[in-house]
Amino acid sequence: MKIDRRKIFGVFGLILCFAFSVLAQNTKPKTIIFAVLNDGSTLEPIAFIEKDKLVPTVNGSDENTIITAFDKTYYKPKTSYNLIFGGVKAGGVAVKSSDPKSECSANMANVTVQSTKAKLKGLVMALATNAASKNTETGVRRAPTAAERNQIETLVRAEFTKQKVAASAQKILHYHNLTALDVDSDGNAELVGSYWVGTSKTERALLFFIADKNKSGKYVLAFREFRLVKESEVMSGDIKHVDEGIYNELLLDAFDYDADGTEEIFTYVQSFEGSGFNVYKREDDKWVKSFEGSNYHCGY
Repeated sequence: MKIDRRKIFGVFGLILCFAFSVLAQNTKPKTIIFAVLNDGSTLEPIAFIEKDKLVPTVNGSDENTIITAFDKTYYKPKTSYNLIFGGVKAGGVAVKSSDPKSECSANMANVTVQSTKAKLKGLVMALATNAASKNTETGVRRAPTAAERNQIETLVRAEFTKQKVAASAQKILHYHNLTALDVDSDGNAELVGSYWVGTSKTERALLFFIADKNKSGKYVLAFREFRLVKESEVMSGDIKHVDEGIYNELLLDAFDYDADGTEEIFTYVQSFEGSGFNVYKREDDKWVKSFEGSNYHCGY
């Protein structure tokens, strides 16, 4: 009897396709962490959590098939995630919709937030995740006290002076946020801030920092990132967008993704073509950047 090899391979191919289809349908979502943006109306992926490490997720510049598969897995309508605010679960985030064909938000989702604690508005943002929060404390996220603010502003002026920013430019210190957290639940607040001053009509000096208390109980800038931005470098051509938060590094929240007992600090940098995400981890009493990612949206 003559065997038709083409039919055999054809049937075998169909079986393989069916098997892969079943596997794809049964693939469990990975542990993931998102930024909750735009007054709590949008989810944007930051990273997967794999073996206590952060690894990049789907980018808005990826092939549409990849983004579509991601959206089907993580953005099914009514999918729920834990809202993280103050380093702990503070409510829920429910997916409403997503559009993998959208030019500017292909791997993002429209969501609603349910929380009695978190009031997300403007530059007050949060995190969302399907990971369990192992922090059993109540969580800390608050405005600084007057004494804390005074200490910080002295440190900020000293850092600007170190970076050769004229004293005249420091007469008015602007800030987008200054937030107290307690990443290790020791009762001592860490302060995360984003300050800026106008060095000229067309230039801004930006300072992002994480401040810790030293052994004498005084705050020090344990991590700082200084940057000068000129209007000619701003894609819109208007320096006022920097004053509104573009290009500034801003606090999202904190989350102990590696379960070592100390929360990592997550930040967000908005640009005209997408978002940047940084994560800071405390190692040997120092803050180091443990993850840096980005997500393309669309051209300005």
